[in-house]
This record gives sequence, C-alpha cells and structure tokens, in this order.
Amino acid sequence: MDTPVCDFAARYAESGSLRLHMPGHKGQAILGPEPWDLTEIPGADSLYEADGILRRSQENASALFGCPTFYSAEGSSQCIRAMVFLAAQDARSRGNRPLIAAARNAHKTFLTAAALLDVPVRWLYSQPEESYLSCQPGPEDLERAFAQGEKPTAVYITTPDYLGNQADVAALAAVCRKHGALLLVDNAHGAYLRFLPEPAHPMDLGADLCCDSAHKTLPVLTGGAYLHIGAAMPEGMVRSAPQAMGMFGSTSPSYLIMQSLDRANAYLAGEFRRELETLLPRVASLKNQIQAMGYELTGTEPLKITLAPKSRGYRGTELAELLARAGIVCEFADPDFLVMMVSPQLPEGSGERILSVLETIPPRTPISERPPRVEPGEAAMSPREAMLSPWEILPAEHCLGRVLAAPSVGCPPAVPLAVCGERITRDTLACFAYYGVRTCTVTAEPRPI
Repeated sequence: MDTPVCDFAARYAESGSLRLHMPGHKGQAILGPEPWDLTEIPGADSLYEADGILRRSQENASALFGCPTFYSAEGSSQCIRAMVFLAAQDARSRGNRPLIAAARNAHKTFLTAAALLDVPVRWLYSQPEESYLSCQPGPEDLERAFAQGEKPTAVYITTPDYLGNQADVAALAAVCRKHGALLLVDNAHGAYLRFLPEPAHPMDLGADLCCDSAHKTLPVLTGGAYLHIGAAMPEGMVRSAPQAMGMFGSTSPSYLIMQSLDRANAYLAGEFRRELETLLPRVASLKNQIQAMGYELTGTEPLKITLAPKSRGYRGTELAELLARAGIVCEFADPDFLVMMVSPQLPEGSGERILSVLETIPPRTPISERPPRVEPGEAAMSPREAMLSPWEILPAEHCLGRVLAAPSVGCPPAVPLAVCGERITRDTLACFAYYGVRTCTVTAEPRPI
C-alpha cells in the first residue's frame, strides 16, 4: 500500500525550496521533524476538501477498514462531534427531531457536542455493580429505551470502555435497525480490533458511525484518529462527513499527524496482523500469570490489562505509584482500578518486566470499601443552558444544591461523574470526594443589585 502523504513530504523536505509560507520554523530542525511539517501548499492537498494525496491516503484507510474512513488530526474528540452532527442531520432529513440515547459513561466530548449542537440526550445508566466508567447496555435495555416516550433517533455507546469491557455491538445494532435508529460507537480504544484474526471492530459488527483514536492502540502520533461511516449509510452522509469534520477541526491540521496516519496504512496492510497474532497469546498468558499472583482482573479487551487490586490490599493509585517507581508507567489508575495498555511496539521482555515488579509487591489485607454509587442526577436545566450560563468555580464541598455548569473530571478518564445541568446532591459530593474532584464549575447565582 502506497504512502502518498509521506512521499510528498519527503520530496519537499529534500527539494531545498525556499519556504515563504507557514509554518514559521521554515523547515529548520529545531525539535527534529520540522522539515516534514507542512501546510496546505500546492500539491499537499487540503484535508476537508481532499482531492489529491490526502484523498488517496484516506481511500487506503477506507480499504483497510472496509468502509468510508476520514482522518482526524485532533483525536476522536473531533470525530465524536462530527458523529453527533451527522446523526442529527440524518434525523432531520427524515423529518424527526434528533434524540440520542447514550450510555452514561460517554466521553465528555459527547456531552459538550450534544449541548453545543442542541441535541437532546436520554441517558442509559450502568448497573449497580458497574463502575461509572462502565456502562454496557444490552439489547433489552435498548428495547426499553425505545419503548419509553419519544423514540431515540440514534444510540451512542462506548466500547471498549476505559476498563476494557466490550459491548455486544452486533446485538445492539440489530435493535437499532429494528427501530430505524443509528448506532454510534466511540471505539477510541479499539482501532486494532479490525485486524484481529476474527475482526471485532464495531464497523464489522453493524455500527453506522464510529470513531477510532488511532494513536491509542496503533503506532500513530498523538491526535491521529479515524471517522468511519457505515457502508449502508446514505451517500449524502459520506459526502457530508468532511464538512462535518471541518466544522469542528482546525483549518491547519497537522501534516506530521496526517503523515503518521498515512504511514500506518502500509503497516496495517503488512506486518501488523502477523505481529498482533503473535502478541495475543502472550498477553493472554501474561494476564493468567498476574491472576495466579492473586490479582483480580476485569474486562475482555485483548490488549488491555485492567487490575482491580483491592482484593490484594491496594488501591489502583497506590499500585500505579509502586510501578512508576520501578519505571513502569500505566495508562490510568483510580481507587479501584489500574489500566495497562499493550501493543506490538512494546520492547521484548516487557511482560517479564511487569511480572517481576508485581511479584515484589507483598499482598495485604483486602480492601472491602466499595465506591459510592453514581446516581442519576436531578436535571435542573438542560446541558446546553448550563454550559452557556455564567459560571464560577468553587470548592466541591460548597456546591451542595448548585447546578453543574461543566463536567468535573479530567482526562483521563474524561467520563463525567455528573452531567452539566444536574443539581449537585450529597451523593454527588460523595462521588467527587472518592474520586478526588476538589472543585466544581457551577452556574453563577444572581447577584444582588
């Protein structure tokens, strides 16, 4: 598979051209990659109006994923916004008011996109035993959502979620088709699922719109992502996709990131499947050995190792600190979980290194404390109204009864504990305290004249 974007950038870097155009570094290697860092000069194409090398490169990606695929140089966040826009546009084209039924563990970008686009959301909540990071509705949950009140025009889920739990996408897609709704999937953590011996990518399982953060699991620079459009979607949606992406993206997308996506095509078409097939049994064996030490694991995603270390007497944050002291930096940790992400790019012996450190950590009395339940909040105003209202930042303990104006969560994991427009309760404050949220952005109260 060719790499037209990389080839163009390499020729230009070697041409000796006088760069009287942006960027201001003029190709001088200050950090190193500047000679290949371009802008929309003649021949370089333009991402949201692609008809040259970027179009050919995206066509290569489309062939790999089996559906129309578009690049993002701004992560899955840009793609999520475009998905919400396209779903709303599709609903209106059918004469319907957009309404999205969304699993409650959605990334905060989905929440802000729905608010800014004025798309109503009906939340699907997790089961009592699930973490707030996990919300994997089943077909029966969707049937109930379609049976209650106004029918959703789209369903939005996150799979795999941050902890490596995977939804039954095929079953959910069947329910959505039955009710004439689109299925939108945030697959930010699962770009590689397309290339498993038995492909398990959402687009293989019936999703209509899907985003992948290529940089999370593939050898792509941070910010590289894909928007996928289902092959069964109307041609008009495919034509609208670049415009939808352009609405939410910079007019100067990074050519370094786009070259990284372009180079990845050749890798995915070549040795990646073989490397992945070799890696999978090694990761499965590593998980078995970690369990044999007495650690509890959760999640089914093949390349994510999620420990629930309280059974061994440690909080996830404690275990992450111990691993970091030994030079092992994990993806994410909170009081309950620790997440490690692996890929074929890890150096040889990485599994043995992980095991050798875990073996040195002595077991302690199991921790029985459970996280507080993240309860559905009282909606005092719409997310859009709350987000666009005047706001102030206060210590969390002073926010009882106030209305949340912005998601009180960082990234990772970027899954809001409470939704904009919800009134903060004692249960909310208990969750904030447990997960270390110390300040809240709340709507400002009217001030006396």
